[in-house]
Amino acid sequence: MTEEEAIEIEGVVLETLPNAIFRVELQNGHRVLAQVPDETPMHFLKILPGDTVSVALFSSDLTKGRIVYREKA
Repeated sequence: MTEEEAIEIEGVVLETLPNAIFRVELQNGHRVLAQVPDETPMHFLKILPGDTVSVALFSSDLTKGRIVYREKA
């Protein structure tokens, strides 16, 4: 997938799941599973329930996404 095909939307983390996967509720009310990219080590990025994140969704599967940015509190 190329970056042009990604749709970026903000959402709130609802829960943390195993293997760096998060359940995120988007602004439009949809819930998706989002993961952190492989090139971002988890010990540098602390994501907790309630955090606002930007999620990139791809047109091939709109139920899964990738967290691209975490808003600073």
